[in-house]
Order: sequence, then structure tokens, then C-alpha cells
Amino acid sequence: MESKVDRKGAQIIKEGFITVIAGPCAIESREQIDSIAALVKECGLSYLRGGAYKPRTSPYSFQGLERKGLELIKEVAQKYQLKTVTEVTDADTVEQVAKFVDVLQIGTRNMSNFALLKKVGKVASQMNKSVILKRGWASTIKEWLLAVEYITTSGDIEVVLCERGIRTFEPYTRFTLDLSAVPVIKKLSKLPIIIDPSHAVGQSDLVIPMSRAAVAVGADGLIVEVHTDPEKALCDGQQALNAKQIKELIHQVKYIADFFGKKIR
Repeated sequence: MESKVDRKGAQIIKEGFITVIAGPCAIESREQIDSIAALVKECGLSYLRGGAYKPRTSPYSFQGLERKGLELIKEVAQKYQLKTVTEVTDADTVEQVAKFVDVLQIGTRNMSNFALLKKVGKVASQMNKSVILKRGWASTIKEWLLAVEYITTSGDIEVVLCERGIRTFEPYTRFTLDLSAVPVIKKLSKLPIIIDPSHAVGQSDLVIPMSRAAVAVGADGLIVEVHTDPEKALCDGQQALNAKQIKELIHQVKYIADFFGKKIR
């Protein structure tokens, strides 16, 4: 029987804290992920994100370093004493990914991939991992909550919902960030919910104001894209925060967190 204490110690969401998960869209090299991990640690954060397998709209776009990326994020996480988050994209690689990272993320494209959800739930339960489930860009809140049930059928698993924007008629931002989902989720369930403003707005200068709004509306955390050289990023550089911006984001959301008696971690 797995230890409840061990699971609690590894939880993404912690009472009295706003968890900020930061890192690049994609792991590109040892130098790149090491410099970003150092920045995340310098900012006082606990969780490093980074994609090893990258499902892209275009098959010609950078698809990630795959296993090599997993090895690199584990290496730098141990160096800087950080927890790690990466996306799982298919059922065949779930066990492999889980050997290298602490949190398995299910992306928007796979929210309704029920075979993957069940596999992730099974592996997360066996290997004591947490799961982040992003909302599908055309999914209702009810469909999102039902998707959680596929994951949790395997046992006591920490599942954190992630609102990352839905597709509407408005083209100025990449998606429309549905902040009303936060109080609705808290009304309908006991699940924690974090916000991904980076993918929602798609523009780095809009990430900080939407992060402030997310914390103000009651989100339990944020997951943001950070790159030490966004202009040279191989994936989503236009929405990645640079070193100055991530420090400013933390500075600003700290004031709102303080209002609720919470700290940033």
C-alpha cells in the first residue's frame, strides 16, 4: 500500500501556496534547459516544465528531443533540486516518461483520448506521480470533469486541472482564456485548477496581466513558458517570458497572493 505521506509530499498544489510551474515549451539542448532551470531556481520556484515529445500542428515543426529530452530535464532537475513536468502524448511512452519526471501532463489535444487517460491513471497510481489535465480547446467543463474520471479509476492520484484557453471567434489572442472556469470548477468539484496564460494568449506581453487575473479569481497556480532567449526558441518563442519578465510576473502576482494569505512557490 502506497504511503499517503509520500504522495502528499510530492503534491503540486499545497495549502497556503500558489504554485508557479515555469520552463520552456520544448527542451532544446543541455545548455538551454540548464540555464532555464537555474533561472527557475533563482526565482524561488519548485517546478520546472519542459516538453520532450511535442505534438505540433505542423509535422514540419520541431517535434522535441524525445528520450534525450527526458534525460536532460531529469539531470538538471536533480542539479537544481526541482520537480519536473512534461507532456505524455501517447499510451506507448507513458511508462518511459514516468521514469524521468514527477508530473505527467495531458495536453489539450489528448483530453478526450480515453485510452491515454486510463493508461496515465494506471501508471501514475503505480509510480506515485501527479497528473495535470489540460482542457480541450473545444471542450465543455462537464466533459473536462468527466475526463478526470478516466484517470482516477486507478486509485488515489493527484489530478490538477489546467485551463489553457478555448477556441472562440476572437482571433487577436491565440485562444480565449476562460477565467470563469476557475470558480465554476471550485463550485462543481474539489479539484485544484491552475491557469496556462502562455498558450491562451500566445503573446508574452499579455501573460503577466492574465496571470494577475488568474490568481485574483482564485486559481491554485500557474504554468508559464519561460526561455532565456525567446527569439531563438524552437517552439512558441513569441509567448515565452524572458528572465526579466518571469521575475516581474512573480513580483506582481505575489501581491495578489498576499491578499489571500498565500505564498508563491
